[in-house]
Amino acid sequence: NCPPGLEYLTQIDQILIHQQIELLEILIDFETNNKYEIKNSLGQRVYFAAEDTDCCTRNCCGPSRPFSLRIIDNLGHEVIRLERPLRCSSCFFPCCLQELEVQAPPGNPVGYVVQTWHPCLPKFVIQNEKRMDILKITGPCIVCSCCQDVNFEVKSMDETSTVGRISKQWSGILKEALTDADNFGITFPMDLDVKMKAVMIGACFLIVSLSF
Repeated sequence: NCPPGLEYLTQIDQILIHQQIELLEILIDFETNNKYEIKNSLGQRVYFAAEDTDCCTRNCCGPSRPFSLRIIDNLGHEVIRLERPLRCSSCFFPCCLQELEVQAPPGNPVGYVVQTWHPCLPKFVIQNEKRMDILKITGPCIVCSCCQDVNFEVKSMDETSTVGRISKQWSGILKEALTDADNFGITFPMDLDVKMKAVMIGACFLIVSLSF
């Protein structure tokens, strides 16, 4: 029951996501469509991801902007599409928090990432295609990546077991100061449902977009 193009995900338990540095953003602070390389633990590229939003939306809505993000395999086939609607970025509006739909292949929803309200912790729930809660994601109280990684723990719904982790990796003082390009790592069990692996990748991109 593996969506086409995701067969490789069944063989791995770790993914690295590297955002490409855009020279235009460094020079004039102009937000461009983000692009990412998705690699295995050996540094080999297995997918490429590209955001698809218009110029006005990117520069006016900032981290709250809606977007479509296409994930493409090395043969040029789009295997995953992430759809994020425009939502509120404030914890003071719990009725309109962040949400992201994961489609694999495009047009076929396999899961959702839904932000849950908490006064100080970034929290999310991973849902399957039937909107059933499957996993929880909890970030640290103070989301600061100064000289260290920031870890978001992925746990079972009863929080008795840790299933995986999404980590924002410290990139060094120069890169952190000059760009908003991020590096992330995702770990998950080898035998985790491949659809849930795809949704965890989607959760990582939602966390990236919220600038945690």
